[in-house]
Amino acid sequence: MQRIQTRINPRSEEYRHNDEHNRRLMQTLAERQAAVRSAGARGNQRMIERGKLPARERVELLLDANTPFLELSTLAAHDMYDNETPGAGIIAGIGTVSGVECMISANNPAIKGGTSYPISVDKSLRAQEIARVNRLPMLYLVESGGANLPHQAELFVKGGRGFANQAQMSALGLPQIALVFGNSTAGGAYIPGLSDYTVFVRGQALAFLGGPPLVKMATGEEVDEETLGGTDMHARISGLADFVATGDADAIRIGREIVAQLNWRKTIQADLRPPQEPYYDPQELYGIIPVDTIRKPLDMREVIARLVDGSQVLDFKPDYGSTLVCCYAYLNGFPVGIIANNGVLFSDSAHKAAQFIQLCNHSRTPLIYLQNITGFMVGTRAEQGGIIKDGSKMINAVANSTVPQFTVLIGGAYGAGYYAMCGRPYDPCLLFAWPTSRTAVMGADQAAGVLGIIQESAARRQGVEPDKEQIEMMKAMVRLSFEKESDPYYGTARLWDDGLLDPCATRQALSIGLSMSYNRDWFSQGAPRYGNFRM
Repeated sequence: MQRIQTRINPRSEEYRHNDEHNRRLMQTLAERQAAVRSAGARGNQRMIERGKLPARERVELLLDANTPFLELSTLAAHDMYDNETPGAGIIAGIGTVSGVECMISANNPAIKGGTSYPISVDKSLRAQEIARVNRLPMLYLVESGGANLPHQAELFVKGGRGFANQAQMSALGLPQIALVFGNSTAGGAYIPGLSDYTVFVRGQALAFLGGPPLVKMATGEEVDEETLGGTDMHARISGLADFVATGDADAIRIGREIVAQLNWRKTIQADLRPPQEPYYDPQELYGIIPVDTIRKPLDMREVIARLVDGSQVLDFKPDYGSTLVCCYAYLNGFPVGIIANNGVLFSDSAHKAAQFIQLCNHSRTPLIYLQNITGFMVGTRAEQGGIIKDGSKMINAVANSTVPQFTVLIGGAYGAGYYAMCGRPYDPCLLFAWPTSRTAVMGADQAAGVLGIIQESAARRQGVEPDKEQIEMMKAMVRLSFEKESDPYYGTARLWDDGLLDPCATRQALSIGLSMSYNRDWFSQGAPRYGNFRM
């Protein structure tokens, strides 16, 4: 492998301008994430006064000391529901507990009592999906008031999917562990009910299908909460509580001991190498990423050089299909194949990608896609040259890949190029976005221009002179709409990705994802079968 030779001049005016702009973007990201992590201050204070730990302290105490926690979808629900539920009221992420990589999903009772909104359900289901695909034990830190009733119609039906997931993951041998710190009522009672291991906090945990008011209304019986569904009842009578804790910290201690005795092992069948830091400073990414990634070219090799070990790669077909970089590298010691956009996708670049993906599948090498794509080439020459069938080959290869795939949206993520570069519909193990990214069917200017042409053509077909002023007004509205809906915060709020990343955090996030992926035996699964390649 050879070290990538950088062409960046950190003293140039362009570099300085990019650096200042992107550092402002990252400051905004940090502030918004910090706001979510500090949300519910009043609720947290009430919990402390009652001798309970805030949700984030529970997660921190559960994790092994000095190990990273990859929090997922921190900004879920951003600017949704009048910002009533920061982070969708759930803390979800991948962390190490007693030496075992686990998925953690924690209700945050300081935010609306931990009640679930529709996006909360989606975030929970995504966490379960990642755990299922990558064979991670799952820990539920439970304290929730259940469904947020004004939104029940939007969440009730899909909400039951989480219980089915628990049952199916348990059947697959993926431990389901519930630490119950407070309310786990109605449908939420099935979280401990469907878990393999349950820990209840005495004097705090409650689990029942119907609380005292509902019981009185349905049966006429008057009963207090502790008698109906308290810890002592479940430990002595119903048998739902496997372990009883004296407090939050004790419940977490027991949870860690449960994980420690799982006898959990993973085998990494790969040519691991001692990790090396990139030769070039990742902080230089701020000066490399253009202010406008759509109109300014970005040499993705400069990005790769600040992500991979030693900034070293082995280029595949470097002179063929040059708008797509395909290379082998190591990332924190893990072998990877990288596919990165250096422009629009032509037939030759799509053909190159399909071959490279096949080769990585044969050698059982995980794939990382770095997106900055406006789409596939269009026009008469491209169509006659077979862009549809060549693009279809690439999509076929991506869709049927059996090695772990990871995607990072760096700049544009537009059109069918977004799909072909392993966008969300192609189920990458993890998909992250930078605040510099944009996701849409096409750019705002292109969309406005296309619709303007259609309007003008429609008017002329009717024998009417197009109203230029009206068309310009319509184009302005389309631009505003596309700009809003392609914004990375709009997408991350709706779980189009697994979280926004500061570029300098990307290497660690991918490292955690790669390590996580080896919990399942995809290595011996072998190369995939493909759909029909149109030759």
